Amino acid sequence: MRAPHRVVVVGASLAGLSAARTLRAEGWTGSLTVVGAEPHLPYDRPPLSKEVLAREEEPELPRLPLPAGPDARWLLGRRAVRLDTSERRVTLSDGTGLAYDGLVIATGAHARTPRAGGPAPPGVFTLRGWDDALAVRARLGAGRSLVVVGGGFLGSEIAAAARARGTAVTLVEAAEQPLTRALGRVAGAYVAGLQEEAGITVRTGTRVTGFRTALGGGLCAVELTNASAVPADTAVVALGGVPATDWLAGSGLLLDQGVCCDPFLRALRGDGSPAPGVVAAGDAAKVPYALAGGSRVTTGHWADALAQGAAAASTLLHGETAGPYDTVPSFWADLHGARFRSVGLPSLADEATVLEHDPAGRRLEIAYHHRGSPVGALTAGRTSRLAAYRAELASAARSAGVCAAAPSAGTRTG
Repeated sequence: MRAPHRVVVVGASLAGLSAARTLRAEGWTGSLTVVGAEPHLPYDRPPLSKEVLAREEEPELPRLPLPAGPDARWLLGRRAVRLDTSERRVTLSDGTGLAYDGLVIATGAHARTPRAGGPAPPGVFTLRGWDDALAVRARLGAGRSLVVVGGGFLGSEIAAAARARGTAVTLVEAAEQPLTRALGRVAGAYVAGLQEEAGITVRTGTRVTGFRTALGGGLCAVELTNASAVPADTAVVALGGVPATDWLAGSGLLLDQGVCCDPFLRALRGDGSPAPGVVAAGDAAKVPYALAGGSRVTTGHWADALAQGAAAASTLLHGETAGPYDTVPSFWADLHGARFRSVGLPSLADEATVLEHDPAGRRLEIAYHHRGSPVGALTAGRTSRLAAYRAELASAARSAGVCAAAPSAGTRTG
């Protein structure tokens, strides 16, 4: 395995930045180019739905530390539009062609939009980037009304931040409770209770069918499947993400709701073999997890993006000697004074054991199992208990092993 001379990282967010930093940290001195679709330098996305929205004073861009190295070149405000794996070349939206020996695909995800007919009117947003957060933040405060479409952790955090600013908030969720698919009914009901206690109206078991406009053309109400309409001057659609892999059409890579990877994060071709010199990480990558029986999963978690970026870079430098990616997934969220922390893949569980349930004390502990084996855990206000769960899950993952030629599992995000 020869280390590459020219590495192109497509994606200037957490996973791409982690890959770039790892390359330099491991002493690699080749030519490094990082491509970013946004004009901003790399920044941290989790604060967008938390501090940025909730803060009364003008927020600052939550920047991530850049890697050192005289050969690092940043091409920002340009999208990758084509990949030619045979020629080893990436083409950008301005026509620039970038040759590579090593390529890191870290393009993240686009926001999923509702299936309501017609284009959304002014006042309807998604929240994926810094500019989105500033636009939404400008419409929050006393006297304003907001509908959040989607009760996952992103939607829940947006609702909580808006309510903290004095906004009238309605949270619309298609399932019977928020977060049911990701964490089960008990956790979903727990979160719904916190939202309602904070003065947020939670509408479950219903979907958005359209957006009603006022005479001036702006949003005035959100229409639901039960023929009702919720008055609102702003709506944020928080239905999760779609891996940003459209630019890879025709590349010969195996795509299935993300770039399909082997356990070393090498991007796979249609015949199942690794594409030479190409790795993937973060929300654009679909990665085998031992906890999922070796099936490929896209988690959408911050910690996974960080760890996968580093692992992908190590694979470029060292090949299989770098070892397979075997990190236990984790995520966190803070809602109305409850500090949620989770490890593993709770969405895979067929059994959830509630060990503590104390909404008033902001405490919750749930252990998740699949066919008797541990697959995840969730706590609120019990962060110290996660270390034992993480060790148990790591042991279970080592016992299960990783199957390189794994079938795909359904995507879950948290």
